[in-house]
Amino acid sequence: MAMSSLLSVSGFLSSPSRDVTQVTGWRSNLQKSFYGRFIDSKSFIRTEFSRSSRGCSVVASVLGRRVQKTESVIPDPDYRIPIVLLGLAGGLVYTDNLVAATPIGLLGLLLLFQTTRVRFVFDNEALEVKVGEQLVESGENVFVGGKNRWKFSSFVNWELWWPNFPILVYFKETQTKPEGQVHFFPVIFNGKQLYDVMVERAGPSKTSGPKQS
Repeated sequence: MAMSSLLSVSGFLSSPSRDVTQVTGWRSNLQKSFYGRFIDSKSFIRTEFSRSSRGCSVVASVLGRRVQKTESVIPDPDYRIPIVLLGLAGGLVYTDNLVAATPIGLLGLLLLFQTTRVRFVFDNEALEVKVGEQLVESGENVFVGGKNRWKFSSFVNWELWWPNFPILVYFKETQTKPEGQVHFFPVIFNGKQLYDVMVERAGPSKTSGPKQS
């Protein structure tokens, strides 16, 4: 490039007419070279920016999936109630009180089985009862009919009995019946987790809830 420039200057001094053409050509080539590099540089920047944008999109997509996964809350299973019932049944058997031991023992076994499979799933708008690790729909409610899914907006009130050792969770909703439908479930889930998510999604309970440890 330096040698071409010198030759062009020499030609300019010896021949003014040729010189204009050569200098013009030189300037044109220089501009093309400069702008070509500039355009290539812009293309490189656009390419890198595009790659960066795609990277940001991937991160945003991953973060989006993470947010979606954390939208639903599923309290952990709690085996205390079935264990207590089975222990009580065992004590009654030990004292030869089979009449009382049989129903208590059967209830304990039923709740033990249900604890391994039934899950309360709290999404953004409703509480739903699902079954198994795959969270399969539990079908219709065998007592009052309808799907085992109730919107929080339909909750009139809910309670968790008793604070120190939750046994039952109760709620009343107007989705099943306009006048209100009452539901009772044994607390076979972590009571503190259940209480916290109920407060968050359905609003505060009027009278009860586990005490802070």
